[in-house]
Amino acid sequence: MSKLNLDKNLIDSSRNAAKLIAEDIQNFIDDHTTTSTERTVARLLGVDGVDEIDRPLPNVVIDNIVEGGGLGQGAAYWIGNAVVQTGDTPQKIAEKISRGEVDITHLPAAKEEKIQDTIFEMAEETVSRIKQNRDKRSELIDTLGEGKKPYIYVIVATGNIYEDIVQAQAAARQGADVIAVIRTTGQSLLDYVPYGATTEGFGGTYATQENFKLMRKALDEVGEDIGRYIRLCNYCSGLCMPEIAAMGALERLDMMLNDALYGILFRDINMQRTLIDQYFSRVINGYAGIIINTGEDNYLTTDDAVEAAHTVLASQFINEQFALKAGIPEEQMGLGHAFEMDPSLENGFLYELAQAQMAREIFPNAPLKYMPPTKYMTGNIFKGHIQDALFNMISIMTGQGIQLLGMLTEAIHTPHLHDRYLSIENAQYIFNNARDLGNEISFKEGGIIQNRAAEVLKNAEELLNQIAGEGLFQTIEYGKFGGVKRSRTGGKGLNGVAKKAEGYFNPFIQLMVGGGR
Repeated sequence: MSKLNLDKNLIDSSRNAAKLIAEDIQNFIDDHTTTSTERTVARLLGVDGVDEIDRPLPNVVIDNIVEGGGLGQGAAYWIGNAVVQTGDTPQKIAEKISRGEVDITHLPAAKEEKIQDTIFEMAEETVSRIKQNRDKRSELIDTLGEGKKPYIYVIVATGNIYEDIVQAQAAARQGADVIAVIRTTGQSLLDYVPYGATTEGFGGTYATQENFKLMRKALDEVGEDIGRYIRLCNYCSGLCMPEIAAMGALERLDMMLNDALYGILFRDINMQRTLIDQYFSRVINGYAGIIINTGEDNYLTTDDAVEAAHTVLASQFINEQFALKAGIPEEQMGLGHAFEMDPSLENGFLYELAQAQMAREIFPNAPLKYMPPTKYMTGNIFKGHIQDALFNMISIMTGQGIQLLGMLTEAIHTPHLHDRYLSIENAQYIFNNARDLGNEISFKEGGIIQNRAAEVLKNAEELLNQIAGEGLFQTIEYGKFGGVKRSRTGGKGLNGVAKKAEGYFNPFIQLMVGGGR
């Protein structure tokens, strides 16, 4: 039952406008591809590793295709043709390209039907492997069980994957349900994925397939020991968004930071590139059973949490529609929002409560991801701990799904083990003592909480209908999200965008959301 008496007509209007926005962009997506999307196809066909100068082989293959003017035809076509003509595996073909022995776009052309049959056979093997990972996750959760929602979600960020493992296992023993391995600063701007286990990073650890594999194994071991499945999260954003999604699917990650707009607004990655890449990344995450976490909380670090609250809701509606386009069910949509109001604001707790409850009621099946106070953390650890406690209280009252814990030492340093323990203890105490509080209370008719939610919904509905009329590209150029303006032809990565040629095909999109060939 609604506690906020939200106007259903406004919700329907918002969702319909978001659907129009997503459909308009999807038409653009369907006509284009990118270097990172095609590198992902190569990876999923088995291309891996680096050459003698440490260039990732997926980059080597796609660079060769780009040089031959063939990007619009798609990696599946060129790799499939090379397999047919040479009898080699995609991996061997990649190695030959790296040594200058093969130019993939200058081989004789086989019949398209033969190429597609060859590629689909290989693609089906990869898709089957991803499905096995999804089934294995379900089996482990059924066998071991998992923590109650809100899932207690904490981060590790040492820069060294082996030290991350020590900290992650300690956090799991302390009560964490989700471990997020923060990526090293700037990785989202790399137009390649590093290879192998890494022991150096600034503010985080490189996202590599080997690092994913090592952490997955470590969390499975500790989960078996403590009798609780521990979820692994990483960051599927930036110039390699779909590649990281593929690596996560192959190594059984459970969550991925995966937002349609984040890279555009906060990393100045070209909007065309990002919107094309987010689609394939979400297709993979959806099929792999990975919960995506969207990044609306970031808007409130660059804009005012009271004035810009409606932009968070508008973006949630848009992220929902993009996710549905990619085949992600609502149960895998960790739509993001945050507890980021100035603590000196009178009745700020009531406003925060209104917005958390509003998100819960508008997206009832989504495991909402609630982000902690960061913007107004000062280094006063005692006040910070209280801010986190209020945040935890709203979370349990409103039925959030995923709770990134605040740290009392936010604004001082990357959390130490004992900082993380105190935050977990804080959340466990409040979640246990107030487990059913939300079911016991209702809100005053026409009171502060109901009025605040109504105001935010009304403003979001107006913004969404405005965007539907103007188009999402133009809206981003105007700076309507996070107070950040970006150009349609600016930012990083536009040179990696290409219009699809006749005969283009991506077997993985067809198999994962199309139901088959």
